[in-house]
Amino acid sequence: MGTRCLTIIKRHDGTEFAVMYRQFDGYPDGHGLELAEFLSRLTVVNGITEDGDLGRIANGPYCLAAQMIAHFKTEPGGIYLYPAGTRNVGEDYAYTVTVPRPRGEIIVSVDDFAGNVAAFRDWCSQADATA
Repeated sequence: MGTRCLTIIKRHDGTEFAVMYRQFDGYPDGHGLELAEFLSRLTVVNGITEDGDLGRIANGPYCLAAQMIAHFKTEPGGIYLYPAGTRNVGEDYAYTVTVPRPRGEIIVSVDDFAGNVAAFRDWCSQADATA
């Protein structure tokens, strides 16, 4: 049986707009670390400019969500998209990604942790050591 998780995506004002369900490897040193690595390379902006590094930006929260789903969803099964508010679908972990205003820090929360992406990566790495 897999370790299921949800990744809940919210705007900076707290509005939840998407839920990504992962059927296996949802524990912090699995999905958590993969999520941290994905988020660590992105800066949220408002508008795409010619001088920007397109591989390192997300044009707002909805762009970040679409990039996240494209990153994790590489084959049939495993990853599913659910409507905002979905809970209690067998998840062991629920990661909440709050997308900031442009150029702000992305905040991730899960269990008793809430912090920026670098702190989240550290928390996930320590979760492996204590499991």
